[in-house]
Amino acid sequence: MAKTYHDADADLSLIQAKKVAIIGYGSQGHAHALNLKDSGVDVRVGLRPGSHNAHKAELAGLHVGTVAEVSAWADVIMNLTPDQTAAKVYHEDIAPNMKPNVTLMFAHGFNIRFRTITPPATVDVSLVAPKSPGHRVREVFTEGGGVPALVAVEQDASGTAMSLALSYAKAIGCTRAGVLETTFTEETETDLFGEQAVLCGGAAALVKCGFEVLTEAGYQPELAYFEVLHELKLIVDLLYRGGLEYMNYSISDTAEWGGYEAQAPIVTADTKKAMKQLLSNIQDGSFAAKFINENNTGRHGFAKYRDAERNHPIEKVGAPLRASMPFLDPVKVVDGAVVKA
Repeated sequence: MAKTYHDADADLSLIQAKKVAIIGYGSQGHAHALNLKDSGVDVRVGLRPGSHNAHKAELAGLHVGTVAEVSAWADVIMNLTPDQTAAKVYHEDIAPNMKPNVTLMFAHGFNIRFRTITPPATVDVSLVAPKSPGHRVREVFTEGGGVPALVAVEQDASGTAMSLALSYAKAIGCTRAGVLETTFTEETETDLFGEQAVLCGGAAALVKCGFEVLTEAGYQPELAYFEVLHELKLIVDLLYRGGLEYMNYSISDTAEWGGYEAQAPIVTADTKKAMKQLLSNIQDGSFAAKFINENNTGRHGFAKYRDAERNHPIEKVGAPLRASMPFLDPVKVVDGAVVKA
């Protein structure tokens, strides 16, 4: 069983005594910075010159500097830039400027696990990974709660890396919900596998395939959309609140029985074999190598995938349906930005 920490296990004063640099002000960055600030931590945000997020951070009352400036100032540096840019930011702006005994922190272990970042032996390297998108990290914190998180120490030069990581987790609200101890390797590999096999890859493939089967059989695409995509949220909410048993308790007997009968032919031995291969590709580094190469060679394959997804018939059918339901607070992506639908 994983070791779990709560508020009583963390000393908030430890992080309050440090100068903390948050590198990036995206989904996680804004949440960490604002929660730290509200917890009495001296925090600054590091951004590239000309970043459109600088004004947002300043409006929120945060001190903003370049990545190099805040890295030189800080005792603790939390790198919240995307996986594909984190190493470049580290090598160009953080490493040349950071103090020799600084604490380097991450919210995902990718770059440490796959050694695109190898910090010097004199620094602590730790991880605090909230299990929630950044907007929920902030939202739940302001409501007096917190989201669960994972904590790990890769390198403990000071002998106090875990205590400081738990203090950081408390400052952003995560010890209110519970923080599970793990390793950088375990966090990275399970996170990537969950995204690929179930949450993003697997779920999207099932939704698209179900839509195609219904429409190819002559059913109206709008009905197919509701049955395989729209109602998925209702089921996921049940799973989220009470697991498989609560879902089965809440649905009809017809749905429950049909679900049992369908599991074996849909998720077959070949499906499990494919999942194991995905995990193997993650563990041996081949997925990371391919992803890094894709980002270093123009992201042409990435763009092709995105274009195919954007133009799938379920997206063409779904967009006007979502726009007609304002209670969903529907949005769409236009030129890389999210706007109201």
